[in-house]
Amino acid sequence: MRYSRRQFNQLCGTAGFGLLAAPSISQAQDRPVLNLGCSSGDVSSEGAVIWSRTDRPSRLWVDVAPDPEFKAPIRFRGAAALQETDFNAKAVLQGLPAGQNWFYRVQMESLVNPGVFSESLSGQFSTAPAAGDESAPVCFCWSGDTAGQGYGIDTGRGGMQTYAAMLSHNPQFLVHSGDQIYADNPMSETLLLEDGTIWRNLLVEAKTRVAESTQDFRENFYYNFLDSNVRDFHARVPVYNQWDDHEVINNWYPGEQLQDDDRYSIKSASLLAEHSRRAMFDCNPLRIDATDPEQIYRVVHYGPLLDLFFLDLRSYRGPKSRNRQTETGDETAFMGDRQLQWLKSELKKSRATWKIICSDMPIGVWVTEWGTDIAENGANGDGPPLGRELEFAELLGFVQREEITNMHFITADVHYCASNHYAPERAVFKDFTPFWEFISGPLHAGTFAPSPLDNSFGPEMVFCGVPEDLPPNQPPSAGFQFFGKVEIDQDSKAMRVSHFNRDNRLLWQIELPAQETT
Repeated sequence: MRYSRRQFNQLCGTAGFGLLAAPSISQAQDRPVLNLGCSSGDVSSEGAVIWSRTDRPSRLWVDVAPDPEFKAPIRFRGAAALQETDFNAKAVLQGLPAGQNWFYRVQMESLVNPGVFSESLSGQFSTAPAAGDESAPVCFCWSGDTAGQGYGIDTGRGGMQTYAAMLSHNPQFLVHSGDQIYADNPMSETLLLEDGTIWRNLLVEAKTRVAESTQDFRENFYYNFLDSNVRDFHARVPVYNQWDDHEVINNWYPGEQLQDDDRYSIKSASLLAEHSRRAMFDCNPLRIDATDPEQIYRVVHYGPLLDLFFLDLRSYRGPKSRNRQTETGDETAFMGDRQLQWLKSELKKSRATWKIICSDMPIGVWVTEWGTDIAENGANGDGPPLGRELEFAELLGFVQREEITNMHFITADVHYCASNHYAPERAVFKDFTPFWEFISGPLHAGTFAPSPLDNSFGPEMVFCGVPEDLPPNQPPSAGFQFFGKVEIDQDSKAMRVSHFNRDNRLLWQIELPAQETT
């Protein structure tokens, strides 16, 4: 069973912390310190990845049990937390039974003084259902965009409250759709808001400037864990992480040179991206692909009801342009050919009822460089598919020809929530099966009015959570912070998608019946 937040805290100790059976320890100053909480992620049907961080060379140990009393724990030996990774460490848990709720406790053992352990932190996750287990329902959340536009942790306003609202739903996992950090958005101590009040940021030195080194990027990831809502959420809910642009710099692409940005001494966006990528893998419970350690796109099989396909729309894209090329080539790359062919192959192999593509950017929302028609995502204004849209035309045509059913998209990036329906009768490009694109966010960042839609694939905005005339960059305190929730019923196999705001108010929902899977 999954325990409520209150039950979990009662069983494991205040704020989700608990102690292992007392280890052999010396004086307190000799003990490693767990300084940023713990988190789980990349859950599979037989395990998960557990992350934590300490303050000195140590070994990560994780105890796992099906009961909060840890009567018969399974112990896993994690990686060494060393200076090269700034004392971050992960443990890959394997061999656990599928579809079961698990409690875990993490400790660090000093490598300088073996046998000297830190205190412990406690967490919880559920393994994914087995491939043949049709009795297990699915419930998860998704959103994106954390600590953006200069809005950090204001403890006087309750911190990052959207995380607490999500936690109250007890989701099996969160899909963080990108912009986990804003490495290019320095913060100030205070911001004067339109209503005359003062936003007061909890400020650390690393957030007063743009990130350039690997350590700078790590410090940006650490910043979010200074918020108690974020720490509580990550202790209880596994996360599947993606990245977008602000993990590096706004609207970046490989090969970009930042000659006109005086904030940066490093002018290569590609070099900045590699520093950020390393920090992202250090500071998150991400699995490392054995064949390509830098690969972020991946597929997750979450029982018979759900397959999740995570895209990376940053690492393989071509340069900025008006995005209206008539033929594919290096300049039109978005997913890139290798990722596109991988996605088509995995979709064709999928036997899950629902196929959800987790995209870090929307398809038909026209996002441009500020004040220009230079395209930032795939859309480029009305008309036939051109530029980066050619990849999506190929993908959607393939899905129709192969009769792949129940495929939809979840995404973030644009800082408002919406539900867009795509249909060929409204589209310039006709050869595709209708689908939905569900947009959420921001989790904790500035909010903006909706962007125009591109009619290439016939989107219609059925729901939007913000007014069309919303003034730009509304603070989290304005209330326009959002997350989405997906529930799949194990009996009917229907999928319900809901939008909530940070006050946990239901804004809109739809239930989609499952079509027969071919």
